[in-house]
Amino acid sequence: MEENKLREEAHQVTGDNSILKRIFQDRKRTNILSGVEQSTISWLVKRVPTFITSDMLTFIGTAGSVIVLLSFILGTYVGREYLLLGPIGLAINWFGDSLDGRIAYYRNIPRKWYGFSLDIIMDWVSTVLIGLGYLVYARNEYELIAFIFVALYGWAMIISQLRYKITDIYSIDAGVVGPTEIRIILAIIIILEVLFGHLIEYFATGICVVLFIINFLDTKKLLKLGDIRDNAEREAKQQKAR
Repeated sequence: MEENKLREEAHQVTGDNSILKRIFQDRKRTNILSGVEQSTISWLVKRVPTFITSDMLTFIGTAGSVIVLLSFILGTYVGREYLLLGPIGLAINWFGDSLDGRIAYYRNIPRKWYGFSLDIIMDWVSTVLIGLGYLVYARNEYELIAFIFVALYGWAMIISQLRYKITDIYSIDAGVVGPTEIRIILAIIIILEVLFGHLIEYFATGICVVLFIINFLDTKKLLKLGDIRDNAEREAKQQKAR
């Protein structure tokens, strides 16, 4: 009995590892919450109803960003407590954005380039919506931070696409920080804003400073990778010409 139980557990672990490998085969994750996040996604994809498609999940993720935008608008013109819709919107955004591509791989119906293109475009739309929401809420002297945040996040997205082009490895994380960690940080900041008021501008400024530093360092690494690939291709051509 005990031996059979151990075999069943070993088979389940092997199966779970196989599912994880299939679901995340197209990307490399380095964010600090990657282990917990991947396990959670693996658990969720098995329970999403079959009538819910990848495109529907992408729409759900974008709808979450619309909720964040509305939370800032209501927080500005109705009451600051409406900002608490923001973390809910961020959670919905994570759900849709994290599962849309993963569920396609789980169901063995991935559309790699279609999904990749749609995901990047809608990520950019979501970033603009959240930045617009902050722009509405921020006091006059801090409105520029919204533009800077959107620009810096766009810079990070460009880096990830160029890194994919150069290395053929797709990674959406900047070291230990990825979109999930940024959502959690934003949610905490919004909650603190509701509790204490007029702190979000300082936190937003701090986020922009950190994003700039990360992007600057990642750009240096990207250029180095590009130089390495150029040298490798040059050497390959020289060897072929001999």
